[in-house]
Amino acid sequence: MASSSPRIVVLDGFTLNPGDMSWNELESLGECTVYDHTLPDELLQRARDAELILTNKVVLSAESIAKLEKLQYIGILATGINVVDVSAAAARGIIVSNVPSYSTPSVAQMVFAHILNHTQHVAQHAEAVSSGRWSSAIDFCFWNFPLVELAGKTIGIVGLGQIGRAVARLAVAFEMRVLATTRSATIAGGNIKIVELDTLLQESDIVTLHCPLTPDTKHLVDRQRLNLMKKSALLINTSRGLLVDETALADALNSEQIAGAGVDVLSEEPPRESPLFAAKNCYITPHIAWATLASRQRLLNAVVENAKSFLAGKPQNVV
Repeated sequence: MASSSPRIVVLDGFTLNPGDMSWNELESLGECTVYDHTLPDELLQRARDAELILTNKVVLSAESIAKLEKLQYIGILATGINVVDVSAAAARGIIVSNVPSYSTPSVAQMVFAHILNHTQHVAQHAEAVSSGRWSSAIDFCFWNFPLVELAGKTIGIVGLGQIGRAVARLAVAFEMRVLATTRSATIAGGNIKIVELDTLLQESDIVTLHCPLTPDTKHLVDRQRLNLMKKSALLINTSRGLLVDETALADALNSEQIAGAGVDVLSEEPPRESPLFAAKNCYITPHIAWATLASRQRLLNAVVENAKSFLAGKPQNVV
């Protein structure tokens, strides 16, 4: 068990809390040190006396875990667990917890931000007004991009977990037809029609990805599958960058095989380069779908509750 005043170290707290929230509740649990960022060669020095370590993107490998002799608990400041060698932790009896489902409303909102960016072109039309193009128009209204109504369009949701289902609810509110592909067809119903992936790609006006990254889903959307999509279709990815073959997507955009893409994730983050940077009609946001204040506050609250539960001898959200 942890000591009465456990040593708690947050290795990289800045992404979760860049200063607009309080660490007070976590700090009340013990002797707590919060680092904004931690480089790999700083890890052992900063965490050597820690009983509880909290990490977002700092990797806790088997080698690192073996050297952290006092470590009893690892709290992941996210849902994904790939930054921790869970097997090595289990072999030491170290509890590892994550935070599932905290960002669902925010990610679903970002999906439609990307969709509406492509269908309404709000920023481009606002810029056209600022540059005087509306003022010089003959007619009382002016547009220089096609405007697309979502009602009656088909959205294809790849992965029907909590985020996928939240996207489906928003799509129904827009009066869209909803297709989905999922590993568990029994969870569908209502306004959602379950189809095979190839059928979804062929019939959808918008394809949005919401499945986990596994060896089976890496480059799920490749050149062959992009060729199945309508030339007028949009691809949205707010899940994981490696679900998409980025070179194939860039080629599909540049050759107008599909009409556009909106992505919040890339295969390398932060990216040094990407074929999507120069691709036609491709809009990239910097992995922020999860990062609304409301979402981050839910995450921080859950992180604290996970730590409290561990210290009370009743760990929760154990991976």
